[in-house]
Amino acid sequence: MSRGDETRVDSTRSLYKRHPYPAEIIAHCVWLYYRFTLSLRDVAELMLARGIVVSQETIRVGCAKFGAAYARGLRRRAPEPGDTWFWTRCSPKIGGIRKYLWRAVDQDGNVFDVLVQSRRNAKAAKRFVGKLMRKHARVPRALVTDKLASYVVAHRELMPSVEHRRPKYLNNRAENSHQPNRQRERAMKFFRLPGAAQRSLAAFSAISPHFRPGRHKLTASNYRSEMTDRFATWNNVTAVSAA
Repeated sequence: MSRGDETRVDSTRSLYKRHPYPAEIIAHCVWLYYRFTLSLRDVAELMLARGIVVSQETIRVGCAKFGAAYARGLRRRAPEPGDTWFWTRCSPKIGGIRKYLWRAVDQDGNVFDVLVQSRRNAKAAKRFVGKLMRKHARVPRALVTDKLASYVVAHRELMPSVEHRRPKYLNNRAENSHQPNRQRERAMKFFRLPGAAQRSLAAFSAISPHFRPGRHKLTASNYRSEMTDRFATWNNVTAVSAA
C-alpha cells in the first residue's frame, strides 16, 4: 500500500471515531443500501436478522455520511472515462417539483458524473459541462447527445473542437443508465429535497456500478475473480480491514 493510500485509510478510519457502531457494520449497511434496491427499513430488517439492532434513521444518517466518503474513495481508484462521452438527463419529481438530473456516461456505460438542476436550458447545460471539464481536466474525442438544443450551445462554447453526434437512438446507452436510478427512487419513495437527491445519487452512481462488472460478459470463474478484486478494493476504501 502506498503512502497516499495509507493516508486515505487513516482519514477514513478517523470517520468512525466516537461512532456507536463498528466499521464492519457501517460498511455493510452502506453496501446493502447502495448495492441493492432496498429501503432503509429493509436494511434494518436484514441487520436485525443477524442480531444487530439499528434503527432506520441511524442507517439513513450513516449512509449520507459514509456513503459520500466511500464514493470518493472509489472514484479515485476508478479508471478515467473513455474517449466518447454520452450526455443525457431525466426529469424526476423532487418534493413534488420537476427537476432535471444530468448524467455523463462513457462508451462502456460507466457513469462518471451526475448533477441535479432546476432547468434544462443552455445555462444549465454549460454548468454541467463546466463541472465535467474541471473535474476531469480533459475533453473527449467525441460527444453523443440527444436533440436538446442546450447541448449544442454548451458544445459550441466550451468544447468546440470535439466531434458532436446527435443521431436518433445513438444515445440509448446513456438513457439506459437511468434505470438503476429509477429503481433507487422507488425504493426511497422518491426524493424530498434537491440537495439530498444530489448527494444520494452521487454516492449511488459510484458504489452501485462498482459491484456490477457486467456479469453477462464474464464466465463464472472470471466473474468470481473480478468480484473478489472489487470487494478487496471496497474493504480498502472503507478501511474495514484496518479498523
